[in-house]
Amino acid sequence: MPHLRDGRAQLRVVHGTIAGGTASDDDRSRETLVPLEIAASYRARTRGLLGRDGIKGALLLTPAGSVHTFRMRFAIDVAYVDRHLTVLAVRTMAPGRLGRPRLRARHVLEAEAGTMARWGLRPGTRVEISP
Repeated sequence: MPHLRDGRAQLRVVHGTIAGGTASDDDRSRETLVPLEIAASYRARTRGLLGRDGIKGALLLTPAGSVHTFRMRFAIDVAYVDRHLTVLAVRTMAPGRLGRPRLRARHVLEAEAGTMARWGLRPGTRVEISP
């Protein structure tokens, strides 16, 4: 995976792709594309979703292994992702919570509560990031 920098990109969730496997052409036709903001610098990761009323798409914090929702205005879905972009766990967090660190997590995806289920994001799913 290329070195990520702060900015915008696109998250691709390919349905039917699980860890250790590849997607067939049929699976690729059922992919979900999501607008993505990347927070790779210390400053951008520290700010995260603080002070916002919502987010269109998702926010990728990298590197990150855990998150908190202190001073947040809305509940979020959190997906812990390993270095191969495989989802390790998905949790919904209410404001004012501290998430448990995931040892193998290299990145964390954040989105408004309920959206990751609609995208079909679950443990074992692989995601792709494109400019």
